Amino acid sequence: MGNISPASFYAAFGSKEALFREVVQRYVETYGQVMAPLWDETLPPRDAIEQTLRRSARMQTTRSHPTGCLIVLGASNCSPENQPVQTLLATERKRSRKGFQACVTRAVEQGELTDTPLTETLPTLFSTFLHGMACEARDGDRTKKLDAAITTLMQVWDSLAVQPEGMPAALKLS
Repeated sequence: MGNISPASFYAAFGSKEALFREVVQRYVETYGQVMAPLWDETLPPRDAIEQTLRRSARMQTTRSHPTGCLIVLGASNCSPENQPVQTLLATERKRSRKGFQACVTRAVEQGELTDTPLTETLPTLFSTFLHGMACEARDGDRTKKLDAAITTLMQVWDSLAVQPEGMPAALKLS
């Protein structure tokens, strides 16, 4: 922590947890804006999801940002007394899952996707992929590799998209 004394630290922040909460809030307000397309209802749902994933991949692999994602990796292994920190980050991750769910729900309501058991798994698929990208970025994957994986992942959406005849491509019989 440099030359800051414990007394100065606690006077400034109150506790380590309070400092961490401020760091998380700042992260969400800055780097976390890569998630904003999920709540932009002017974007088609598929575009919102794809933009979010691609922006996240770039953010997590850029040299000006530590690799990975604080929200995913920040408190993955903590002692029980740090449960409030884990809960804080879990709440942020739930928010991203809700964003993916909102996009899928909108797509179903707009007739872009049909409401099927497969479609209902999409929010979990996208959030699992998003969170897994943090580990891949931390382990050295670069944007190009993650972008290629995103392209493949979005093919799952495309396979469930309503075709002109009104049936998802994945459910059509050849």
